[in-house]
Amino acid sequence: MAKTTTTKADKGEKKIFVLDTSVILFDHNAVTQFQEHDVAIPITVLEELDNFKKGNEVKNFECREFIRFLDELSGENLLHEWIPLNGYASGRFIVTMNTSREKGKTDAEKAFDDRKNDHKILNSALNMQDEYPDAKVVLITKDINLRLKAKALNLPADDYNTGKIKDVDSLYTGSHVIEASTEVVNDLYEKGYCDKTIVPKELLTNNHYYIIKGMKNSALAYYNPVEDRIEHVEKRTIYGIKPRNAEQTFAIHAIMNPNVKLVSIQGVAGTGKTLLALAGTLEQRKEFKQIYLARPIVPLSNKDIGYLPGDIKSKLNPYMEPLFDNLKFIQNQFHETDQDYQRITDMVNKEKLVITPLAYIRGRSLSNICFIIDEAQNLTPHEIKTIISRAGENTKIIFTGDVFQIDTPYLDSQSNGLSYLIDRLKHNSLYAHITLAKGERSELANLANELL
Repeated sequence: MAKTTTTKADKGEKKIFVLDTSVILFDHNAVTQFQEHDVAIPITVLEELDNFKKGNEVKNFECREFIRFLDELSGENLLHEWIPLNGYASGRFIVTMNTSREKGKTDAEKAFDDRKNDHKILNSALNMQDEYPDAKVVLITKDINLRLKAKALNLPADDYNTGKIKDVDSLYTGSHVIEASTEVVNDLYEKGYCDKTIVPKELLTNNHYYIIKGMKNSALAYYNPVEDRIEHVEKRTIYGIKPRNAEQTFAIHAIMNPNVKLVSIQGVAGTGKTLLALAGTLEQRKEFKQIYLARPIVPLSNKDIGYLPGDIKSKLNPYMEPLFDNLKFIQNQFHETDQDYQRITDMVNKEKLVITPLAYIRGRSLSNICFIIDEAQNLTPHEIKTIISRAGENTKIIFTGDVFQIDTPYLDSQSNGLSYLIDRLKHNSLYAHITLAKGERSELANLANELL
């Protein structure tokens, strides 16, 4: 059930949840997530969904899946009458037909002086309030402004919180500082490992990283679930890129660890997330058939890229430019006559290294590929799941992003795919995560992140 809709105080109270279009496009299974409570969808939502049937984006997939589900659910029943959600939940489902209000009653279209679809959806929910006075009617929407409008009309409204993490401030970081004796630190340097009992039991988790601080010295380490011990993590340079702090060292180790098939790197701008991921995959280029570097396209002002001038390549270049910038930075660590410099150019020309919008790789086989997804905070949990579920043999996937820098209107720091991934997969033996806290781009960039 959507987590914000049930508390101990109101347990047992009958509710009717009215779902907005944004909820269906976020999760096509949304109507099944409210347990014993009833779910209603205004007819206006079905009209809006009609505009999303075609296309290759995830929202188009969600739309088509929901329409198929609705067709199967309805069977020979009429949608404007209550249909039991048998097999999915213990509540009922209905499509509400009335989007107008009786004279003398609160009317969203008149209140906001606009006959837009959002106001028709509000009117549908208000009509449900009138028709079912003994039930609590709640509008569920990912649209913050629509929730505010609903509350202004004395209509309870909430976000759709299925899959939403509780506290992003306590999100798993992937590393801890551990106090230890000088002997333990010496063992890490001399033997390469030490007894795992130096780490508190609650912090002894798969692929977790540690800064082991002794009285006079310190060492970097991680818990190796294969060997069941704490092992030393050495600083290493990858394709000309040298780590500048402990967290970057941990990130490189996770990227280069063959036993870790899934890596996520979280951090603010300038911490080196994409740079380290790209350098690490270039270092391992012989291990994979191809390297894909992709990012979701989030058009400015939420307008489709068709508004931009030029052919499709010209339209996409502004979105891919940051990825080319990182590639160029790595290339410039070498002289133009160096083999490593020329190798990057050859890999791009021969499509061994492919920089592409995320939508363009959907449906492709992901076997023998290292796949970097940049700006992963702009993906939904379902998109994250879809990408990972396509991984074949010898595939490594690296997600990078900043969960506090969301560029899409219906996601936030708690509901985006990257936060969901970190929260759900932490401690898994195939997964490693590290949060980069220190900016390394420049003093000026650090100043902006800290004070602005």
